[in-house]
Amino acid sequence: MVSLNSIATLSSVSRKCPGYPFGSLMPYAIDRAGRPIFLISNMAMHTQNLQADPRASLFIGQPGDGDPLGTARATLVGDVLPISVEEVGEARECYLSRHENSRSWVDYTDFDFYRLQPLDIYFVGGFGVMGWVTAEDYRTAAVDPLAESASGILGHMNADHVPAMITLAKVHSGFDATEATMTAVDRLGFHLRLKTAEGMKGTRINFLREVQSVNDARTVLVEMVRHADAT
Repeated sequence: MVSLNSIATLSSVSRKCPGYPFGSLMPYAIDRAGRPIFLISNMAMHTQNLQADPRASLFIGQPGDGDPLGTARATLVGDVLPISVEEVGEARECYLSRHENSRSWVDYTDFDFYRLQPLDIYFVGGFGVMGWVTAEDYRTAAVDPLAESASGILGHMNADHVPAMITLAKVHSGFDATEATMTAVDRLGFHLRLKTAEGMKGTRINFLREVQSVNDARTVLVEMVRHADAT
């Protein structure tokens, strides 16, 4: 669930009202250990809060429609600290792969990369399903089976199958796009960045079923495109 989302609510400790939480809408990406990465400005209130007190929490809800109280959500509690110079390159690549538009301001001098180091996680799976998940269990959770091959899939789709992605966007998300770029893929589906008459749009499309390999993903994508062409 954390990997499928890219926007959450960050609560930092307010400087203006000491002891009170301060909520902010926060784009994020995650690294290989599942730690959320943020690109934030030093002028932002939440950044100033974190610089004074790194304690924070990130609330992430399950993407999609449905009763919000019946869907999954998680709160990651931990410290949000600047990412070291040695790790900024990897963090930058990870973040921009999820938030392409951020290239417009990533090099501004007042922006820096920060990362939340989870200390504990509270998970709600729906009505009556809830409990604490240890940071260690979260860290050692199984890596998505497409994690290592995702870049190859993205490169292939974006080089050779743009018309197919435009068709999938129309059928599954209702967007009339003139250009489409696959920006992320995992065992459950993929993200598209779309150029439309109303501007740039983003959408997530679920696979017909969970995939476990590149070949599985290729098979399901072919099925989806054939079905979309026949619709």
